[in-house]
Amino acid sequence: MKRYSAFAIAREALRQHTGWDRAWRKASPKKKYDVVIVGAGGHGLATAYYLGKNHGIRNVAILEKGWLGGGNTGRNTTIIRSNYLQDPSAAIYEKSRSLYETMSQDLNYNVMFSPRGVIMLAQTEHEVRGYRRTAHANALQGVETQFIGPEKVKELCPIINLDGPRYPVLGGLWQARGGTARHDAVAWGYARACSDMGMDIIQKCEVTGIRSEGGKVRGVSTSQGDIDCDKLGIVVAGHSGVLAKMAGFRLPIESVSLQALVSEPIKPCMDVVVMANTVHGYMSQSDKGEMVIGGGTDGYNNYTQRGSFHHIEETVRALVETFPMVSRLKMLRQWGGIVDVTGDRSPIISKTPLDGCFINCGWGTGGFKAIPGSGWATAEMIARNEPGPLAAAFGLERFREGRFIDESVAAGVAH
Repeated sequence: MKRYSAFAIAREALRQHTGWDRAWRKASPKKKYDVVIVGAGGHGLATAYYLGKNHGIRNVAILEKGWLGGGNTGRNTTIIRSNYLQDPSAAIYEKSRSLYETMSQDLNYNVMFSPRGVIMLAQTEHEVRGYRRTAHANALQGVETQFIGPEKVKELCPIINLDGPRYPVLGGLWQARGGTARHDAVAWGYARACSDMGMDIIQKCEVTGIRSEGGKVRGVSTSQGDIDCDKLGIVVAGHSGVLAKMAGFRLPIESVSLQALVSEPIKPCMDVVVMANTVHGYMSQSDKGEMVIGGGTDGYNNYTQRGSFHHIEETVRALVETFPMVSRLKMLRQWGGIVDVTGDRSPIISKTPLDGCFINCGWGTGGFKAIPGSGWATAEMIARNEPGPLAAAFGLERFREGRFIDESVAAGVAH
């Protein structure tokens, strides 16, 4: 794989850019792999990448029924933060945030990481108490956050209205090293690195069945034929329950659509990410000038990837009070992503009842920010047949034992 650099750009400019290689190889499935990963989104590709980089396992296939990064990885609002309350959550999200900081250099691919900072607004006295508690917990966890007052919020985000008639801004939880990244570039960067290690990325390859013998996984049946494997990783977000059923077990999750929209491009007016859980919305400005706006999940189970008028009206109405300028913008486009939500709003990174089969799911509305840490932890679990320190608390057994990791406030409403 040729490295990207300023010198390479200059060289290719002199020969009309005819010398660039494909970012990743177009592969056909082999008969057998050491590991098959189902799902070529951010989490699946990150898992494959860290299997190769950290554990030397490179006879790997990544199967995708659609196109690479065409699921939730390309359908989110790109927020990155790690200010979660519970220790296991803070650990894996902080690992992820730190990996984002060096991802462009590690992958030799510009993922456009922008540590612009994230504010979680406190608009009720209950939220003030909750965010102060989270700030104290983060201090103990080694996560850099602080609770700030309304004046500092206004300084960081001048377009905000502090004196909303229903929910005035009383302060906020500020993480200066949070931010955003380009979601497509994250998937493309991991794919390029995986392909360079000799892994096969196979698109338009739908898994139709999971084959087992004596309680151990033997392979998968796909639209491109049977593929044998020693280990299987299921990393398919909202379709996790479908794949689990093929493997013979059930998951404590439900799938719902999470919707978002962007406005027409405007001049730069907001250089931080603002989340407002009370009024149920969050907003940032993209590099192209669009206001990226998102809200909560649908109130019913579904697999749709389309937006709806109901959510445009609900989300924009909520944000107009806090950001009056939103009322003057036109919508450019909207979309939905299928998220899988657990009862405690925390993920599942776990071995399964089928020997040799591992699962990564349940990230709900917070999947994008977790991609590097999730891949790191899942790769470690697959390589060693046991979850490591980052994944240990997120096993399936916690639901049977009643050992929940309750992040409903941090993850259940907004990103």
